[in-house]
Amino acid sequence: MERTIIKAIKNDIAIYAIHTNLDNVLHGVNGTIARKLGLTNLSILAPKTGLLSKLYFYIPAQDAGKTMNALFEAGAGHIGNYSECSFQVNGVGTFKPNEAANPFSGEIGKRQVDEELKIEMLFPFYLESRVVQTLKAHHPYEEVAYEVIQLNNQHQEIGSGITGEWETPLTETEFLQN
Repeated sequence: MERTIIKAIKNDIAIYAIHTNLDNVLHGVNGTIARKLGLTNLSILAPKTGLLSKLYFYIPAQDAGKTMNALFEAGAGHIGNYSECSFQVNGVGTFKPNEAANPFSGEIGKRQVDEELKIEMLFPFYLESRVVQTLKAHHPYEEVAYEVIQLNNQHQEIGSGITGEWETPLTETEFLQN
């Protein structure tokens, strides 16, 4: 190994190893090895933080289903073994369109008051562009009111190491013989 690295350095060759990235996901190399060993109840030993974001947006209730379905398809709303996860709160939104606006409801120059839902969804941070583009493409408003917040929550499927359990405990000798 050392000779290979020295030879690469002397010949200006870069070595890139993606192996550790594949080790840092629940369904990667370590997870596959754990499943082949017969382990169940797998979980990440040291989950990483800062890899999740939350989308908040405001929408008329009658348009929420179509927009939410598109966001779920784009990768939002997945938490562990659950999909299509969201939280909704009823509220009231106000706006006053100017002369350049093309309002979904209301009149130019007059304050409009509409009942809306505030919807929240988690998504992996790397999907932000896709999730926001999907929201804008499927939302009925000309100007979409939304927020994206980075979370410090642990991502339960990404991190270092894998732990698991055998259905029946093994002694050290039994483990080494497997």
